[in-house]
Amino acid sequence: MQIAQAETNSRAISTEFSIDEQGPIKGRITDADGFGVADAEVRIIGTDYVTYTNVDGFFDFGVHVPNAKISIVSLEHNDLEIGVPANGITNVSLIKPETNQLSEVVVTALGIKREERKLGFSQQTIGSDELATAEATNWSSGLKGKVAGLQITSASSGPINSQGIKLRGNNSLDQSKNFALIVIDGVPMSTEMTSSGNDSAYMGDDSPIDFGNALSEINQNDIESVTVLKGPAAAALYGSRAANGALIITTKAGNKKNKLGIELKSTYSVEVVNNWPDYQYEYGQGTGKQFDANGNPYYSYGRSTDGPSTSGTSSAFGPKFNGQMFYQYDPSLGGVGLERTPWVPYKDTHKGYWNTGFNSHNSVTLSGGGDQGSFRASLGHLKNTWIMPNTGYENYTASLNGNYKLSDRITVSSVVNYTRKTSDNLPSTGYNNGSIAYFMIMHSPNVDLNWYKPRWKQGFEGVDMIRPFSSYIDNPYVIAYEAVNPMRSTQIVGNMKADIKLAKNFNLMVRGAVNSFNQFREQKRPFDLNRSPQGSYRRQDITKMESNIDFLFNYSTKIGDDFTIDANFGGNRLNYEYTNVSAIADQLSTPGIYKLTNSLNPVRTVTSDAYKKVNSLYGMVSLGWKNQIFVDITGRNDWSSTLPEHNNSFFYPSVTTSFILSDIFNIKGPFDYIKYRAAFAQVGNDTEPYRTSKYYDTSEFSSSNEVANTLYNIDLKPEIVTSWETGIELQMFKKRFGLDFTVYQQNTDNQILRVPTDPTSGYSYRFINGGEIRNRGIEIAANVTPIKSKDFRWDVNMNWSTNENTVMSLSEGVEGNQQTIATAGTVSMIAIPGQSSTALYGYKFVRNEHGQIIYDPNTGLPVRPTEIEYVGDATPDWRAGITNSFKYKNLRFSFTFDGQFGGIVYSQSYHKLMEQGKLKDSLPGREDGFIVGDGVILNSDGSYSLNTKQVDLATYYGDYYRRANVESNSFDASYIKLREVSFTYDFPKKLIDKTGLSNLSLTAFGRDLFIISDFPIYDPETAALNGNTYVPGVEMGQMPSTATYGITLKASF
Repeated sequence: MQIAQAETNSRAISTEFSIDEQGPIKGRITDADGFGVADAEVRIIGTDYVTYTNVDGFFDFGVHVPNAKISIVSLEHNDLEIGVPANGITNVSLIKPETNQLSEVVVTALGIKREERKLGFSQQTIGSDELATAEATNWSSGLKGKVAGLQITSASSGPINSQGIKLRGNNSLDQSKNFALIVIDGVPMSTEMTSSGNDSAYMGDDSPIDFGNALSEINQNDIESVTVLKGPAAAALYGSRAANGALIITTKAGNKKNKLGIELKSTYSVEVVNNWPDYQYEYGQGTGKQFDANGNPYYSYGRSTDGPSTSGTSSAFGPKFNGQMFYQYDPSLGGVGLERTPWVPYKDTHKGYWNTGFNSHNSVTLSGGGDQGSFRASLGHLKNTWIMPNTGYENYTASLNGNYKLSDRITVSSVVNYTRKTSDNLPSTGYNNGSIAYFMIMHSPNVDLNWYKPRWKQGFEGVDMIRPFSSYIDNPYVIAYEAVNPMRSTQIVGNMKADIKLAKNFNLMVRGAVNSFNQFREQKRPFDLNRSPQGSYRRQDITKMESNIDFLFNYSTKIGDDFTIDANFGGNRLNYEYTNVSAIADQLSTPGIYKLTNSLNPVRTVTSDAYKKVNSLYGMVSLGWKNQIFVDITGRNDWSSTLPEHNNSFFYPSVTTSFILSDIFNIKGPFDYIKYRAAFAQVGNDTEPYRTSKYYDTSEFSSSNEVANTLYNIDLKPEIVTSWETGIELQMFKKRFGLDFTVYQQNTDNQILRVPTDPTSGYSYRFINGGEIRNRGIEIAANVTPIKSKDFRWDVNMNWSTNENTVMSLSEGVEGNQQTIATAGTVSMIAIPGQSSTALYGYKFVRNEHGQIIYDPNTGLPVRPTEIEYVGDATPDWRAGITNSFKYKNLRFSFTFDGQFGGIVYSQSYHKLMEQGKLKDSLPGREDGFIVGDGVILNSDGSYSLNTKQVDLATYYGDYYRRANVESNSFDASYIKLREVSFTYDFPKKLIDKTGLSNLSLTAFGRDLFIISDFPIYDPETAALNGNTYVPGVEMGQMPSTATYGITLKASF
């Protein structure tokens, strides 16, 4: 007889029994294509009988058990329990859908689950295996190269390396407002960073420090899937917070298999620097302008018989390393040596400072359940020891996910995720005395790093550090071990939910959610630092609390045989509180005691508070006809406390539609599925608190206040993002080929901006509405299965995207009709109508009509321009990624390449290294002692002639690569990376059954293994960190990039 097909979690399972006489239990297990499923476990329930299928899927117990039931467990299919027919012959077909099958159920906005065929907008779902197989310390790195239109921004700022996720470009001129919303189990999470007190990556009083953001707090072992809702149409029901799209994270839940499951997972990995600047070790310290009595270049640490000291520079235009004998630094004397020593380089001296990093991540999971409910609990511990000495962090996580069916009508559930992160020291970043990257730029090839290791001069510990070559450069080991930045934080993200069946087809969901974050930071600065000679101490207490209460009614019905209606109506109340209390002792009385009571001066305190409330009502109606045509209409109204009362209510709608063309027109042949979709959406966006009324800041003078430096605006309006998108999805050749093609356009109007104003008004800035930005682009995702056989399978997933960003207009009255968005060093990101909002401006070379550089005939140096110019765009022309996955029996292998093409990045490190002659690019002209610039000079008659003026090396390189010359220090930002590689072996069940294990796998993996790029420092995939804001297209004291190599052992019981 034939048993009807059953649906279980979107996996169809069919069984076929033949009834004859009684016989032994045997049969065959196949997949959807009729191939035998090898190594599946088959067990007679209630007995000790267990066996495994052979390579062709056959099994045979050789015994007969009356009224038997068997359980079947296969690694790639749902577990199955079935009854055995009287004749004992049981043939089972396990049908597992392709990962790209478009009837798959996905989680959309507000946690509403929808069939993918019904969606009228672009989205993409990444499963847990794709994220965690080649594990990174930050789970979001697992998305790189796998989602069309997704960009991850980071500052290469240390072990935590906070990341921001952008979808479809920049919608706002405010760089901090361009990141996607993160929603974990229905709880929205903000991903902004909180400044450590310094807003400049370039030579501020202290360096920015990356203390992390919400993305780094999530345990990737708890993630089941990440659904990327790419635009406002997809995320409209989340309101103003999802104007930039959203990532919906669903964590793993328990099972209802009436058994207890335990999973252990351990990952161990090492990090090594994978790319270095091309340092030169042929010439040592000096300016190239010092010569002895015989006219030969010389070096002397202090005044000697050869002449005056030449060690007072960080440049490396000095004598060539030929083993000649000079008076050099003697660490035992702390000054010039008594004897001459050979002039030799300390090759790889930069590399010797960095260690091999180490990561360990261990987790244990307990899950189970029954007919009434299920649960899953996990504990995790991640320990990072980073490549810089005395840096790293530990992460402790716990999660609990449970649900229980109280009655036929009411089911309750709750998810709680807890994270505690601690660090004894996180590195300072940027181009600044406190950053180790700054020291590495200033470090000379004739200097041994070991000379710095004692840290302090003998007898002057804690007050006089060893820094023999400049009082401006702090000791690198003092930076690592004593100028430390400890941190500890806790975060709790959780919800409680009740699903109530009010009537047939009429349901209610009620949910309360909370996101609580607390962080304590310290910045300890010892005596004798260049920027704090008397030491200093800062502490910050940061608290963020957000609560959401929401409800959602759902009614679904079918009218006749063809028409369906699914209606949702709900509301939300958001409460947000933020407090940041900083206390600063800017000078210490006693060295080494980091207490506020040890402050030499009165302690300065700074307190920031913010409160925000948003009330919302929203609804969605989904209409369907013959399961072939679908229309979704949504609307949401927000009432925000941060906008003036007469503007605080704003409504935004969306309409999406999809047509299953393959069903409507009964298309056959190679096409399995064709879908056309289109969407329109409009999303409002409010602002931060306290921008619409006058308030006062605390003054530095006792018992007094002062007016804030930014003029409020009592008439601020919400920003409006309007988007259109259309696309087509298709599957061909029995789902061996799939394509998803999307075209979109998004316009952001009424941007809320902080712009400079006339200081005679008493204010430096003012808040305005103004400006429009347009993003439009194309996204393509494709999947191909070139080979699919019984034992071997090869899958290819590809994505490609391009986005064109244009400033359409700026607010009236903006001076010069241009808006400076960010400044880092001498490069500025300036918005000008008709240009990109990430356009970089700075000084360039003056050139003639043929593109030749014009030189000054008197100095032989490039003529300096008087105005800044457009240099290039920080946004690349396009991005792409490709993943190849192979499976042969129990062995899986995959690798991912990704890259970006076009765009530029300005390098502050390259400027300084070239100015000082420390890269191989600065070797031309060394043998001659001079260089002639390649270009022309302007003659008095207006003609040009070839430049022939000789210039000494230090002068030429110092001017050609000067900091202000953005052009000479900017590079193509294109790159191709081998992003990840993994090998996984799944042990056969027949080998592990006697151990009590149900699954056992071993994975070897690597991440960021190599890069192809013209960028001369570490990695073009970077951004400057200005306080809590990323500045793309700018490298400002970048930390080394690393490759990761690791193994993962995963066992289930």
